[in-house]
Amino acid sequence: MTDHDQAVKRTLEFLRKAGIVLTEEEQQKIEIAEMGLGHLEVEGLQLYTYVNTSRYCAKELVLFPNQTCPEHLHPPVFGEPGKEETFRCRWGTVYLYVDGEATVNPSVNPPKGKEAYYTVRHEIILTPGQQYTIPPNTKHWFQAGDEGAVVSEFSSTSRDEYDIFTDPAIKRSAGLN
Repeated sequence: MTDHDQAVKRTLEFLRKAGIVLTEEEQQKIEIAEMGLGHLEVEGLQLYTYVNTSRYCAKELVLFPNQTCPEHLHPPVFGEPGKEETFRCRWGTVYLYVDGEATVNPSVNPPKGKEAYYTVRHEIILTPGQQYTIPPNTKHWFQAGDEGAVVSEFSSTSRDEYDIFTDPAIKRSAGLN
């Protein structure tokens, strides 16, 4: 079994824990976003996109235990203000960090050795049933708790290829094969 296949299998286990069912066809379209960094368990994201049109987008985001989606923002694109997204926690705990006053004693820390690429420190803790909306062009990053997390994302059109990451080594289109 390839690394990609193992990550997909594990992603499906987390979705099942959250009570989310994907069809066989949908399961084949799960994206493993390794970000070109080579350490998916530390920095990366697993996701499934239900729909992404010129008006709206809906996704499921899966984070393995303590996995971090690196700091990034969704800039203005094609004269539009950038993606606005609402995260709704479905299972587990997710620690979301956004622009704002830094949290004095945050619940989690950026991955070791990568602290310079995690500049926003205002913490929002989401547990099942809680949600938060991130405005367009806002730096943010998020990390799962010890058990992992599943988050539904509802947003304006997603143009991930235009996301700007703080860490210049990240290649958003890079995934596991």
